[in-house]
Amino acid sequence: METEIVTSLEEVSARYDAVLCDVWGCYHDGLTPYPAAVAALSGFRARGGTVILLTNAPRPPAMVAAMLDRMGAPKDSYDTIVSSGGACQAALTSGTYGDRFHYVGPDRDLNMLTDVGLEPAPLDASTAILLTGLRDDQTETPEDYAPEIAEWVARGLPVLCANPDIIVDRGTERLWCAGALARDHDAAGGTVVYFGKPHAPIYDRCHTVLAEMTGAPVPHARILAIGDGIVTDVPGGIRAGLDVLYVTGGLGADAFGPDPENPEPALLAASLEEQGLAPRYAIGRLR
Repeated sequence: METEIVTSLEEVSARYDAVLCDVWGCYHDGLTPYPAAVAALSGFRARGGTVILLTNAPRPPAMVAAMLDRMGAPKDSYDTIVSSGGACQAALTSGTYGDRFHYVGPDRDLNMLTDVGLEPAPLDASTAILLTGLRDDQTETPEDYAPEIAEWVARGLPVLCANPDIIVDRGTERLWCAGALARDHDAAGGTVVYFGKPHAPIYDRCHTVLAEMTGAPVPHARILAIGDGIVTDVPGGIRAGLDVLYVTGGLGADAFGPDPENPEPALLAASLEEQGLAPRYAIGRLR
């Protein structure tokens, strides 16, 4: 199927009852909401649609909502939030991975443990590793963690990855995420459990939430997944059996011509063919 380039969400919105919209790179840039994206989602809701913000943020939905509030994001632009951090936090208390977790990530996300009554454990007394990101994504790179990863593998500890994203753009900065360390742990022979896109459980959670909100299951054909991640959002939505709107002006903007608002069709087609992916639609920026 050839990917159709559209100029607005409104062009296709009548085909869908719900959208699962990525947050970082589609809804905001890490600092400020995109006005056009907010307007597009608010308009979809005004026409009777349901909007779930689906994020790989390594924190519970309530914290994501609080961050959006601080950014000034209008509450009428979404109905609810589903986060990989929320799914991961549920796993921490399930008993599946024990109850002693060595924490790796920035101090701001330590509440992933403390909010559920847990404290970080020393590596030599842990049953698993909770990975939310690099400790300092302003200065560190995945290579800095190679010795630690080797020790994790040697100890046979599973890594619970609360954010499968590899990179993210914060304003004009490009930063490494937890997914980069999880990728390296996996490549070194370790075990990784991912919570978030592109993995199936997070989409199952969205279907459950939608059914609870609308009073009945929403058919897959009536759900549109929106995202800019070519290794997370796009394959995740496709594997979940959903139509996907690929936002090309996000992480991969440089590959599609000089104007991030308008991808060049030939460059887009070549890139998607190389990736082996065929999202239903593409758009420069969500609008």
